[in-house]
Amino acid sequence: MSGARGSSGSEIDSHAKALLAARAAQAKQAEDVVIMDLRTLSTLTDFFILCTAGSERQLDALKDHIEGELAREGCAVRHVEGAASPGGPARAPRAGGPPRASERDLRWVLMDCGDIVVHLLDQPTRDFYRLEDLWADAPRLPLPQAR
Repeated sequence: MSGARGSSGSEIDSHAKALLAARAAQAKQAEDVVIMDLRTLSTLTDFFILCTAGSERQLDALKDHIEGELAREGCAVRHVEGAASPGGPARAPRAGGPPRASERDLRWVLMDCGDIVVHLLDQPTRDFYRLEDLWADAPRLPLPQAR
């Protein structure tokens, strides 16, 4: 997949973009950050980044911080799904999805950045969908522990 221009004007590849997004999530105390390499398994995207957040507020903070860090490197977020619009409810879950306390509860944010896709989930939603199991053949990239 194509890369984006970094702050130095050089090309930032999907691997570097995935690491950048994961480190940005760690900086906002995301839990259980996982980078899955899908390059040999999918033509849709190169990497999934999975992160767990403890609250709706943290989901929103993670989304904003990751988007800001990517933008600083010239990487656009093409589409965000699941983010509550100001004054409006979050999207309703699909049939068979995990239970929600109310429509305003935000439990999963998907950030489509083209060659990477960032999934921000609360723990019950992550446990329910088990994306790591669905993509069990995808290698995991090592990620240095946050300092």
